[in-house]
Amino acid sequence: MTEESPNRALHDIGGIARFRCTPVEHDEAPPDAFGKKVDAIRQILAQKKMMTVDELRRGIESIPQDEYFALGYYERWLRSIAALMVEKGVIRQEDLA
Repeated sequence: MTEESPNRALHDIGGIARFRCTPVEHDEAPPDAFGKKVDAIRQILAQKKMMTVDELRRGIESIPQDEYFALGYYERWLRSIAALMVEKGVIRQEDLA
């Protein structure tokens, strides 16, 4: 696949020239309070067998590109979790307002 390939998924950035030879950023800081809450929600839903990490990843990877890059790491998780719970009928879209 080329960089311009329409089959390239948003998260599939391996080999793209603009991402080559750039320093890796190491985030040694622990999650903030928001991140801890989102991770706690993820853990509870996983323990209750209401979602899997694969479903979480699918949801994150389905976020449209403009929204994906506008969201933070845990905001993407939360967006995915919310969409999964709507998809599974646990909550309604209207409840997310």
